[in-house]
Amino acid sequence: MRILPTFFTAILIGAAFLVLWNQNPQFREIIQSYVENGEFLTLEARYSAEQIMKTHQEELIPSPQYTYQDPTLKFYPYLLMEVKYTEANRKTREGIILWGMVDGEMVIDTETWEKTHGFEDTINARANRTDFIFINTLSKYRGSLTLPRLQRELGWEDKEFKEAIERARQKYLIIVNGNEVGLHFQNPNFNVPPHTKINQWLVTKPYHHAQRMDKRYSKRQIERTVKAAFGHDFTVRHSKEVFLPVYSIEVLNPDGSTLTTFWNALNGKRVDTTPLTLSPSV
Repeated sequence: MRILPTFFTAILIGAAFLVLWNQNPQFREIIQSYVENGEFLTLEARYSAEQIMKTHQEELIPSPQYTYQDPTLKFYPYLLMEVKYTEANRKTREGIILWGMVDGEMVIDTETWEKTHGFEDTINARANRTDFIFINTLSKYRGSLTLPRLQRELGWEDKEFKEAIERARQKYLIIVNGNEVGLHFQNPNFNVPPHTKINQWLVTKPYHHAQRMDKRYSKRQIERTVKAAFGHDFTVRHSKEVFLPVYSIEVLNPDGSTLTTFWNALNGKRVDTTPLTLSPSV
């Protein structure tokens, strides 16, 4: 009879654990730190905050009345995927993709930090392989085609084509205007090879005092999207989380207000983190 109290105690402990995991970032960080031996992988910073502040002092400090505050270093999560795919000549290639777990976009080149634009919407819309056939085909033709031309490109029967068009339209991935169909994205950037140009080293960092930003998109969501986007011959061989170091540099203005800018520690360039503003896990 002592089994029942033990069983209910285990349920209560499990429920309490889930509540803490979902609602307390600090508790989640402690558990992750224990499981992962107290370290996490990050791309190696090439620039210090002091170097960036000195290089851009004329831009950030227009007069002696402006003063720097102490900079902070934050880490933004990315999914690093080892992938295998085929090129147009059917030759198999292997590569690495770096995908943002906050903004939902793929990094094209780590030197410039050029990124795609539009994949975040496809993640939110749960775009499937058929949706991406439309997206990829339209991307080849500057984002729009006539409906008859698109159907000829795909070689689909009338019923199949009309049903797929309507489903993609309902997901707000495409727009149909009369006889024209186009991508429903502002300045889309989808037509990219399935690999990131990357030559930075990965290093380990201790958890202590590291501000790691919360993820908006999961590994499962991202892997599902990339497999739909890059076709049947594309596969993810292995994936792991890595982090991008970003400096938050604050300037105290003469009126007492503060200007905060964010800088990529890999290339020393300013980044727009508007869509990345999330509560940090400390």
